Amino acid sequence: MISQRLEAPCHTRRQAITGFLLLAASALLPACSSEATGAADPLRVGIEEGRDLFENRKALMFDIREPAEHATGVAAGATLLPMSQLQQRVNEIPNDPAQPVLIICHTQNRSSKVVQALKDAGWNNVRYVHGGMSTWARNGWPMEKPARAS
Repeated sequence: MISQRLEAPCHTRRQAITGFLLLAASALLPACSSEATGAADPLRVGIEEGRDLFENRKALMFDIREPAEHATGVAAGATLLPMSQLQQRVNEIPNDPAQPVLIICHTQNRSSKVVQALKDAGWNNVRYVHGGMSTWARNGWPMEKPARAS
């Protein structure tokens, strides 16, 4: 958890915060997909595997799309954590190797960047869902309207 990391030297905390600020800026840049480079990405999980892990309670899922996107439907049980709130709410994402965490967005552009930033900040239990909620919806998998605004 973040509280465990608060004892780290000040420069380490600053590096983590700087990483998250850079993450927000980099969200506007196009992502480089592993298909384009031909390299396997160990931080990536396919949409089918992601659904299986989440629905069988083997992983938590955090939907980092913004509230207007959440309104189109979310995976039932996913935690809604808009990317615009990530810096303030990052401590909601478990940093426990025994608790796998999946990060999902609309495709995978934002979630892949968030996962890389979390990894750089010390999370080793996070992966992004390739294909995102756009593929989830296109596959006709269960979705629900969010219960409350994010």
